[in-house]
This record gives sequence, C-alpha cells and structure tokens, in this order.
Amino acid sequence: MEIIFLIWTLISYGIAAAITCLLLVSITLYVITKPYPIVEQFEEETTYSDPKAKKKLKFPSINETECLNLSVIVPAYNEEERLPPMLDEALEFLETRVKGHPSFQYEIIVVSDGSKDNTVKVAEAYTEKYGSEKVRCLKLIKNRGKGGAVRLGVQSCRGATILFADADGASKFEDLTKLEGALKDIINCDYMVEPRDASNNMAIAIGSRAHLEKESLATRSVFRNILMYGFHFLVWLFTVKGIKDTQCGFKLFTREAARTCFQSLHVTR
Repeated sequence: MEIIFLIWTLISYGIAAAITCLLLVSITLYVITKPYPIVEQFEEETTYSDPKAKKKLKFPSINETECLNLSVIVPAYNEEERLPPMLDEALEFLETRVKGHPSFQYEIIVVSDGSKDNTVKVAEAYTEKYGSEKVRCLKLIKNRGKGGAVRLGVQSCRGATILFADADGASKFEDLTKLEGALKDIINCDYMVEPRDASNNMAIAIGSRAHLEKESLATRSVFRNILMYGFHFLVWLFTVKGIKDTQCGFKLFTREAARTCFQSLHVTR
C-alpha cells in the first residue's frame, strides 16, 4: 500500500507541476505577445510605377472602401518564366468578362517577393500593355515569404472580392467561376452586381486539388507522400476540418474577410 501511495503521490506532483508550467507559459505568452503582428514595409514598397504618368503612385489600403469588383493577388519569387503564361490566361479571361459585362472592373497585383531575376520587368511589361489601372507590380525589396507577400498585396488592393492565385498557373483561371459560385451561395449576393454588399460580408471560398491526389501520388516519392499525409492529418487535427485542400493557391475572399484574416497573420513563410 505504501508503494502504491508513493507512486500516486509522485504522479499527483507531476500533474501539478505540468499544470503549473503550462499556466506559467500561457501567462508569459499572453503578456509578451501582441494581438496583431508588426508588419514590416519599406517606403519603396508603398508605391507602383505608372507608365502613363511616368512616375510612382501610392498604393491604396485594404481599410479604404472598395472601388473595383475583383483584385487578383499573384505572389511571385523568381517567376520570370512561369508568370507570362499565367497572366496571359488570367487577362484573357478577365478581358472577355469585361466585354460581356462592361461595368465589371478588375486589377491584378503581381507581388515580386524580392525576386533576383526579371520578374519585375515581366510584370511591368504587362502594366505597359494594359495600364496600371488593370495591372500593377508591388516590388518588395526584401524577401518576406509567400504569406508576407500575399498579405502586402492584399493590403494594397481595391477589390470588393480578392483572389489569391499562384504564379505557377497550377489552377485554371477559368475555375474562378466555381469559387464565385461558392462565394455567392455563402453571402447570397453577386459581387459583380452588388460589390458593396459583397465587400462587407464575411466569406472565403477555397479551391481544391483533392480530386487530383491519386495522380500526384504516382509522381511523388514514398517519403514525400508520408510527409503529405502527416501534414494533412496535423492540419485536420489542430486547425481546419472540412477543407480538403488548405494549401491550394486559389482562394477567393470578400474584402472584409481578407481584412480580418491578413491583419492577424503572424507567420509570413
């Protein structure tokens, strides 16, 4: 009995010590952690080149009222080769929509995340062709990582809705219609007709490549597949349930949802 009592006492002390440590860590984190991240942005990163005006103009803020239907944010790091096909596809789709819906207005913001190649020159060539009202390049002088690049792009846009799209063109741009349909079901309004109402709603539509998983399994190594499944399990366990492909680089936000999400983004990588 004495041995059992001793073991039970040790276990009790261990549990108490663990709870105490957890409380101390929680209190320390609460005291030293700021609710919103400190966003690093250099003065040179607050402007874009306007070839028509032949000068630098200041980007707007996500906290201002929307004045377009759609903003497309494209983070790009050394993407001089993959960026043109993606932009060509996107602009063809958007320009076709403008012809069918003359009131539809859009912009594409290419965020060069400290690129060392000709990404900025490629993006600004599209600005020359389509004008800075439709295509802008946000040149980051220091690499932030994908999360940081997307955040700064989002914080510099004008759209009632905001699409984040990868520069590699992994998602077909025409699939935007699927995201738009899903978003419309959530907010019960069409952002092309009622941009102000759509802007003030809170909703996100996330693309998915889950249906392509069997194909990708055949091309990945066993080790990478193990890592993938492990990562998906941890995401499901600790964060998001019900979203099959959280990492898909094709997400559509209302302006209010983007403002809320990205002002709280602490991890930039």
